[in-house]
Amino acid sequence: MKIISTERSQVLAARVSEITGYQLLDTKFNRFPDGELYLRTGETDEETIIVSSVVDNDALVQTLLAIDACDSSRITLVLPYLGYARQDKRFTAGEPISARAVARALSRGVDQICVVNIHDPAVLQYFDAPATNISIAPAIGGYIRELGVRNPLILAPDDGAAAFAAEVAAVGGWDTDHLEKTRLSGDTVRMEPKSLPAASREVVIVDDIISTGGTLATAAGMLYGQGATAIHAVCVHGVLSSGAYARLRAAGVASVASSDTYENATSCISAASAIAERLRQC
Repeated sequence: MKIISTERSQVLAARVSEITGYQLLDTKFNRFPDGELYLRTGETDEETIIVSSVVDNDALVQTLLAIDACDSSRITLVLPYLGYARQDKRFTAGEPISARAVARALSRGVDQICVVNIHDPAVLQYFDAPATNISIAPAIGGYIRELGVRNPLILAPDDGAAAFAAEVAAVGGWDTDHLEKTRLSGDTVRMEPKSLPAASREVVIVDDIISTGGTLATAAGMLYGQGATAIHAVCVHGVLSSGAYARLRAAGVASVASSDTYENATSCISAASAIAERLRQC
């Protein structure tokens, strides 16, 4: 069994290779003068694992090219981050269901698929190959323990992320809650923990994705106003677009951490162990 990666998942693929002992192949990437992408990988095996986070359109095309390059293998496609997954329904007439379109395209020629903390597990139904959702909540809990926060309140930004926050909190037996929005007037909204007070506590806000960070920045200001002593933000997929990191730090967030499903400077948590464990079960 051998592993290849696309350009934006090289670090995670190397870590999975180290844990599993499967050989990581050297893959060449290039771009033609007209903008078309080129990929060439080493000699594949009877079974090949492709590790590819679909973080942008180039990564999507590289993934399709990698699948075709490995057409003589049994392919396990690992999608640590799946772009387009949040457009999982038709909100307005004439829109595509983008998650379905991308899932169908990526399924062609693939024997099985693994994703990591996908925003909505219902998206798995759109793949035309068996698909599994892997949770790295234990790894996030381990990071929080190493962070050394005292008696933290693990907080989800909304009730939709409450189950994930509870999974993270279970690692350390910590208290967990989720934020609830209360509209005070036409243009004023208050966010606070639903049941547990934040006063005199360090708060760790956890979520699957931090995109622009706007909601978390607003929540941080309100939580400090309610007496929180420090606020940290931790997520699986650190998209951090539109100046999100600076926005969160300017709002007083003490630290921002994410995993290597979306490789960037905040990727201090690895999904490699959870992926490797799943691959051993395949």
